[in-house]
Amino acid sequence: MAVLARLGAVVVFLAAAAVVAEGILDPVDFLALQAVRRSLDDMPGSSFFEAWDFTADPCGFPGVYCEGDKVATLALGDPRAGSPGLSGRLDPALGRLSALTELSLVPGRVDGELPESLASCRNLRFLAVSKNLISGRIPDGLGGLSNLRTLDVSFNQISGAIPSSISTLPSITNLILCHNHLTGGVPSFPDSSPLIRLDLKHNALSGSVPSLPSTLQYLSLSANQLTGAVDSVLPRLTRLNFLDLSMNQLDGRIPASVFTFPLSVLLLQRNFFSGLLEPLNDVTIQVVDLSYNRFWGPISPLLAGVGQLYLNNNRFTGEVPARLVQELVGSGGLQVLYLQHNFLTGIEISPASSLPSSASLCLMYNCMVPPVSAPCPLKAGTQNTRPADQCPEWRG
Repeated sequence: MAVLARLGAVVVFLAAAAVVAEGILDPVDFLALQAVRRSLDDMPGSSFFEAWDFTADPCGFPGVYCEGDKVATLALGDPRAGSPGLSGRLDPALGRLSALTELSLVPGRVDGELPESLASCRNLRFLAVSKNLISGRIPDGLGGLSNLRTLDVSFNQISGAIPSSISTLPSITNLILCHNHLTGGVPSFPDSSPLIRLDLKHNALSGSVPSLPSTLQYLSLSANQLTGAVDSVLPRLTRLNFLDLSMNQLDGRIPASVFTFPLSVLLLQRNFFSGLLEPLNDVTIQVVDLSYNRFWGPISPLLAGVGQLYLNNNRFTGEVPARLVQELVGSGGLQVLYLQHNFLTGIEISPASSLPSSASLCLMYNCMVPPVSAPCPLKAGTQNTRPADQCPEWRG
């Protein structure tokens, strides 16, 4: 009986030891988390690190999620809306978290550079550190993370060129680098890329728009210094539901096929695009902004199905299609129709017509006297009509 009792005690001891062992974090990860904690602080009003007491199991810390004895996910900062976030810098010890698959940082005032050591996190799938003060360059080594699906370093102060290795990441689906100080060109992506979202707006990128993968659903290159034509780039992007190329120096024609894409938003304003607009079918995009370009010729009636249509500050001529007027006055789908600063010569609308309260129409500075009085944006100016010498086809 005594032998059995001793055997039972041994079994219980071993079982308890196994339970304890499961809760013990790998020493390398333990020391890495300590280094991360020393390099970051709560901003006033944040209490994220209050529960990071290293006398307890770090796998129970806020933002720390483990698999076995390794850190798998590290979400730094209180994710609740309005949280003040963190300050400090990202410690290179992050690269010692060998099993890390997700690393995120809430908006705050974390500065310094992205650690080169993150390239050692070979299992990393998700890296998001947006809306902080991170500077320096995007580490070249991130291009070796074959499992990386999302890279979001938006709204920081990152400079330099986008490493070419980033565009060849075999698993990347979301590349969000907007609102930084990036220079150089937009990287070219292989046809095999699974990229769905590419957001590079508000940088200082230059050069032409390269070939992009047909998998794209969201593309924003707005507010850069891009030049050249896009008529050979856009036709293959047939899955796009958001396209923003505004505020660049792009030129040439817009392929008619673009208007057949499943877009909800099409923003091409403030470029040098030109030519006729000739959609193939009725356009049902909710927002179309083609303002401040060099489009010319008649306005297509196939644009009557657009929700908000901005064609102002171009070189359109002829009369406004009756279909557009009917959609606007008849409380159809068209809610905004901006046509100011063109060379239009007429519109079939009764001076007594009253626009629905939800509708906006601006006709100022065309080759006609606007038949209805409607409020225009301040940028439209104060002149109702163009000078007669700019309107050779105007018959009064």
